[in-house]
Amino acid sequence: MTLWLVRHAQVLLAPGTCYGALDVAADPAATQQSATALAAVLPAGARILTSPLQRCEQLAQALIWLRPDLPLQTDARLQEMNFGAWEGRRWSDITRSDIDAWMADFAGHTVGGHGESVHAVMARVASAFDELPAGPPTVWITHAGIIRAAQLLAGGTREVTRADQWPLDATACGQWRTLELSLSPPPQ
Repeated sequence: MTLWLVRHAQVLLAPGTCYGALDVAADPAATQQSATALAAVLPAGARILTSPLQRCEQLAQALIWLRPDLPLQTDARLQEMNFGAWEGRRWSDITRSDIDAWMADFAGHTVGGHGESVHAVMARVASAFDELPAGPPTVWITHAGIIRAAQLLAGGTREVTRADQWPLDATACGQWRTLELSLSPPPQ
């Protein structure tokens, strides 16, 4: 089974802004460009799941307009990590001590005081990953952090305890990557 991991187009925020769960719009022209490119390569029979955040919904709707043959469903588990009080702030304005506290307990630290932990995000994404059907391709229209989590899951990693285990490469905005999966029952 092929899992397509599609990242939303560039958001309409200043570069360097932390915007995980912040519901911000993406650039309309970039969204349309991405949808057009994706519509041309997605196979018939693919099913689409999208994050409910508007930057992903924009891409999903533009794609469905071009490819009405593809079924679309919203899945909140594909939403980006919630960075709590860091949301909407410049990364450079977040204190070194706050970042260090997160790095000291990368998996369990509740980011931004009231956001999510990496452990919670991995569990949420694993829940969606474990429900992937064998058979037709599935497309996730989602975020960089969720794509990284899916890559870890595809490689057999279900728990991340240290920051150096988290993938550094990110799928560019408006781009995608595919994972070829041999699906087996989820671990008990």
